[in-house]
Amino acid sequence: MFGFRSSTTINECKICGKKSIFISDTLKLCVECIRHDKASHNMLINVHGNIRKKFNLPPLPPKNKGINCDICSNECNMAPGDIGYCGLRWNEEGKPRSLVSSEKALLLTYLDSLPTNCCASWFCPGCTDTGYPEYTYSHGTEYGYTNLAVFFYACNFDCLYCQNHYHKDLNKAPYVDIDGFKKHIKIIKNISCVCFFGGSPEPQLPFAIKASEQVQDLRDILRICWEWNGCGNKKLVDKAAKISIESGGNIKFDLKCFNENLSFALTGVSNRASYENFERLAARFNERQDMPFLSATTLMVPGYVDEVEVASIAKFIAELNDEIPYSLLVFHPDFMMRDMPVTPKKQTLKCLEEAQKHLKNVNIGNIQFLDI
Repeated sequence: MFGFRSSTTINECKICGKKSIFISDTLKLCVECIRHDKASHNMLINVHGNIRKKFNLPPLPPKNKGINCDICSNECNMAPGDIGYCGLRWNEEGKPRSLVSSEKALLLTYLDSLPTNCCASWFCPGCTDTGYPEYTYSHGTEYGYTNLAVFFYACNFDCLYCQNHYHKDLNKAPYVDIDGFKKHIKIIKNISCVCFFGGSPEPQLPFAIKASEQVQDLRDILRICWEWNGCGNKKLVDKAAKISIESGGNIKFDLKCFNENLSFALTGVSNRASYENFERLAARFNERQDMPFLSATTLMVPGYVDEVEVASIAKFIAELNDEIPYSLLVFHPDFMMRDMPVTPKKQTLKCLEEAQKHLKNVNIGNIQFLDI
């Protein structure tokens, strides 16, 4: 369905004519034209529209007069017949309809033994010697314990390189209700943390928050963590943050890039709400001493998310607090960007250098993909 092309394929930018293996066959635009040429925006609408059509999803968040959804920053306004950007909600003859609620969700779960390979494992209580005894059962890695990974279907982004793009296939998604979720955690005694990801949790935050609140009494220690793009309703984001801070969990923002039009190119939507939510939560960073609850990651997409983007992101974070952990993730080809190579070592080192100019705690993730 999503044809594979060699990573050595040379493509040409439709605007400036530049040729490079670092120009995506899907985008057909170079990063400089995306950043600086306004003509690129309408071309990008067509790119995402054609992809999303295959999944019966709208090309853009609907902005018609009708039923408003404010669960995420897309703030879809759906006229009769419209479907929300994530595909979970729609307007049926003037009446709001939804596949999910605060009582039921489309998700799947699996157990991930500690230490895990999650983006926070290099500083979190479950995999290091921080947080004992308040937030972890062990002084050091919690061997013998496990993370409950909660994968939500649907997303408020449309990432061209999504590694879990099956989240768009809502017809195959299993339903889970609050009672079933609680029962799962009650039965499996060695769960010490829960991580919500996907897709992304934002479109189903009402369920995730309610479920988190109701399982806290089932364990002496149960850390609640979030891996998200951060573009959720700010009130819901704040509720999720409160749960993580109090439980010993952490929140990972995927700051995909800094330039807003590049965000539109790679994800289909604006990324401004992500930075606004990150800035607000960063003001609470020192509430938990010596154990960060907030972190950021950036996937170094070859030819697009380069040292220019990383420098801007790192500077933004540092102006809030230069102790906030930041992970640079090595890219590997997937979904609609399978023609792109793995992040080159040269790009990785340049990004690392820029990030370390501003931040004290920088990590390289997915290093197993890097051609050392």
